[in-house]
Amino acid sequence: MAGNDNLHMSRAGKTDEFYTQLSTIEDELRHYRKYFKGKVVLCNCDDPYESNFFKYFALNFNALGLKKLITTCYATSPVIYTQLSFFGEEETVGTSGEGRKPYKIEITEVKGANGDTIFDLSDVEYLLKNDKNVLTLLEGDGDFRSAECMELLKECDIVVTNPPFSLMKEYIPLLAESGKMFLVLGNMNHITFKEIFHYFKENKMWLGYNSGHFWFMVPDYYEEKKTDYKQDENGQKWRRLGNICWFTNMDIDIRHQPLDLYKHYTPEVYPTYDTYDAIHVKTVAEIPCDYNGIMGVPVTYLAYHCNEQFEIIGELKHGSDSKFDFAKPIINGKEKYMRIAIKKKTVNKSEN
Repeated sequence: MAGNDNLHMSRAGKTDEFYTQLSTIEDELRHYRKYFKGKVVLCNCDDPYESNFFKYFALNFNALGLKKLITTCYATSPVIYTQLSFFGEEETVGTSGEGRKPYKIEITEVKGANGDTIFDLSDVEYLLKNDKNVLTLLEGDGDFRSAECMELLKECDIVVTNPPFSLMKEYIPLLAESGKMFLVLGNMNHITFKEIFHYFKENKMWLGYNSGHFWFMVPDYYEEKKTDYKQDENGQKWRRLGNICWFTNMDIDIRHQPLDLYKHYTPEVYPTYDTYDAIHVKTVAEIPCDYNGIMGVPVTYLAYHCNEQFEIIGELKHGSDSKFDFAKPIINGKEKYMRIAIKKKTVNKSEN
């Protein structure tokens, strides 16, 4: 069974239970390998025995040269203790997760029973027989905001996880202000939250390599849908989410690659907003190469943003969300979908 993550779901409900595929993690993490040597990695939204984030770092512990891997889970995880038991049957009874103790696992050495690197999570139980690796029950509920988990955040160098989307307004600022490196899954729309947008504007956070529609495993109680839904041959339910992306503050090559622009500005093709002095650009591919004023571009532009090429000025959303939300994007009385306001950076000719 594929591993799960995002298992300390918010108390608001069970709508956060989307479990990341290992292939999704591998496709993104391969671009960051140089950052992990000698580092302490924290997965603070993951059940250690169900998470594909834990699986990825356990299987690649030695190849990445990690110093330590720490994973924590939430008390009401729906799968906590359901695959492996380390505390006795009396603590694993039931399936709801209510009343169970959350735990953390700290891994500092990864070897299989034959002394080699592990290749499968069936070796996880053996890992804990190594005195250098420790499983500990937490005193609190395992929430990433708890005192225990905040101390773990202080200890780590890099955070990698899929946080609960319903708590992104709290999770991302906490992470961004921690001073730690991070790589976490999110949704493009999260960028527009006033609690998050300014980090992108200030060039303190950007998008990773991969974005788009990703498939996630979901619990059996999730309702079937006519679209973006499937069941595999084992009856496992899957849901596809759109506009999924990775948030990071680790420098990557793609963020320094300028867009190749070939469209030319004309007022007929690029109308000005009724509410703000900026032109409306329908798609990223249509950004004009010869316009020096402010442009309203789709949120998806941020997947291609090069800070050396353009400056993020603000956003055109409601005109009231924050000081960076300048106006509603209205053209000829018709409101458009929200836009990111950008402006071409002036090139110093002496540098050419």
